Amino acid sequence: MSTLTQKIESMIWSGEADGWLDLLDQTLLPTQLKRIECRDVETVWEAIKMLRVRGAPAIGISAAYGAVIGVQTIKDDSNIAALKDRANEVIDYLATSRPTAVNLFWALDRIRATVDSWTDETSLMDAKAALLAEAKAIHDSDRQTCHAIGKHGCSVLDGVDGVLTHCNAGGLAAAEYGTALSVFFTAQDRGQSLHVFVDETRPLLQGARLTAWELMQRGIEATLICDSMAAQVMREGRIQAVVTGADRIAANGDAANKIGTYSIAVLAKHHGIPFYIAAPASTFDLSIESGDEIPIEQRDSLEITHGFGRQTAPDDVQVYNPAFDVTPADLIEAIITEHGLIQPVTTENVRSMLG
Repeated sequence: MSTLTQKIESMIWSGEADGWLDLLDQTLLPTQLKRIECRDVETVWEAIKMLRVRGAPAIGISAAYGAVIGVQTIKDDSNIAALKDRANEVIDYLATSRPTAVNLFWALDRIRATVDSWTDETSLMDAKAALLAEAKAIHDSDRQTCHAIGKHGCSVLDGVDGVLTHCNAGGLAAAEYGTALSVFFTAQDRGQSLHVFVDETRPLLQGARLTAWELMQRGIEATLICDSMAAQVMREGRIQAVVTGADRIAANGDAANKIGTYSIAVLAKHHGIPFYIAAPASTFDLSIESGDEIPIEQRDSLEITHGFGRQTAPDDVQVYNPAFDVTPADLIEAIITEHGLIQPVTTENVRSMLG
């Protein structure tokens, strides 16, 4: 298997404050590498909503750049009050794109704080430049965070040969190494050989389309399985650990991730296999005490009845399509963050780690 020869950036900012965001359209992977030029905020909103860009950190980064794009409609002959109004309008609009990923709101809160710092004396040029600087800071910070998660997380794989992951939490879902996949990539950098079993992740197949592709690009041995095969793979002793990402984590450590994650955690518990979450501090929402308070996005029934354009269910059948589920903290061996491991996963340890 060949190793990665070209780093593929999922998000690229081009130009200065009047520039644009270049996104890799993840809905077309792995068969097509197509990029989208986002030159208006509506295109960014649509890309987030339709999963052209996905993964909690990547959504936050894209939204931050989307705010920069959104205020470009205010020309330099206007005034700072008009720019502030437009910026807040754009932030509120981007916040409606997806409800579960807390990184979206975390990034937009940072952008809004920049807007709130403007005074009547702030020039429009300086204000727009400050927005771009903050968006780039969010992007750069996530890159460093991902590497730190990998550094702390690879220790849990000592003595592990086989590992299972669900959905996609790699460089496509964040900056560079990603979160869950950063653990694997860092282990590889240190000379460890891993065999990663990848759940296909129904109904949109992020595991099959994205994670398997990313692992193969890196030369990591990857085996794709259907979601329903996870129990059998565990029973056969093929894996010794499970590592996934998360989209929102409550104060007690309950973690929302792609639908199907909860099932895997239950199976791992039954088979005595440690289940780990890898996520940055920005994914924690300490304003909610438990996973019961995490909003779960409901998606279009066509994703199930007409997956990728082919009808596979009867007309007018009732469909339930939650995009996420919540894994209780007592099923999580540890949460891997950029600051270290939260273990055991308790409210006290979560708050202590996050300061």
